[in-house]
Amino acid sequence: MEQEFRKIETESRTLVRETSGVKELEELRVKYLGRKGALNLLLKKMGALDPDERPVWGKKINALKRELEDTIRSRREELSGQTEDTGNFDPTLPPELFRHPGRNPVISVLEEVSDIFVSMGFGIAYGPDIETDYYNFTALNFPEGHPARDMHDTFYIKGSDRLLRTHTSPVQVRVMEKQPPPYQFIAPGKCYRRDTIDASHLPSFHQVEGLMVDKDISFAHLKGVLDEFARRFFPGETVTRFRPSFFPFTEPSAEMDIRCTICSGGGCSSCSGKGFIEILGAGMVDPEVFRHCGVDPDKWQGFAFGMGIERMAMLKYGISDLRYFFQNHRSFLEQF
Repeated sequence: MEQEFRKIETESRTLVRETSGVKELEELRVKYLGRKGALNLLLKKMGALDPDERPVWGKKINALKRELEDTIRSRREELSGQTEDTGNFDPTLPPELFRHPGRNPVISVLEEVSDIFVSMGFGIAYGPDIETDYYNFTALNFPEGHPARDMHDTFYIKGSDRLLRTHTSPVQVRVMEKQPPPYQFIAPGKCYRRDTIDASHLPSFHQVEGLMVDKDISFAHLKGVLDEFARRFFPGETVTRFRPSFFPFTEPSAEMDIRCTICSGGGCSSCSGKGFIEILGAGMVDPEVFRHCGVDPDKWQGFAFGMGIERMAMLKYGISDLRYFFQNHRSFLEQF
């Protein structure tokens, strides 16, 4: 591990510093930081290390990744505007075959997540991106003054009670209002929050919410469904755990973690040294939500869950910066 890391460290720093073209620089980024790049492959080898060594090497490797990301970004700015030497151009030669870039991984992951739940018997429901305060908050048991109602989190439409939905949970309320139970469906779609753009936050993102309601549904059903989903979605041996949490629309509530796919549980910057990464929130539907929708909580029970698709894509493909998904760089998309 030591020898391989030092070789990558020395080689990558030298090549990035000496590169003379933007195209060559992007090839180096893919070589060292891409999904199948040298540093991500090195992280996957950490599973063979002793448990005490994993946090040390996870920290070193992720520090080098961040350093290279910053260096490549700075070098790209220096090279921008330069024209690469195209050599002797012969207009009589046939053109190169046009290469279609791959699909955006966010869309691919959204479809994969949906397909997994459909294969488990879930239907799919959709709702409007522009919601009312009632469907986005009140019907989901958000009391007045709850932090999620603060305008720093939500895009409100001036002069009305409408807003850009902050999650896809309002779809669950709309379905329960129109149809009698039982229910078993997911609600995929875009959501919007007033976040500052950085490596882990964007003002627009994708979520998949899920709802299952029937007679005698228990927390054991919730754990069984989500464990099976994690087993199918993440390759290899997947370890999950559930931690107590709080959401206004579920009681009891929990967050589901998986063993870190980057360091295999050893501890790294991606999992903050904990060995596990949170992937979704879930819980049993609060009786008050059922009452808002006209469903008798004494007869029907159920669970709900929600996950961010961009986060799932980052974990699946080892992508460190959320912004890559939306910058439309051809070289990035060609990896998928």
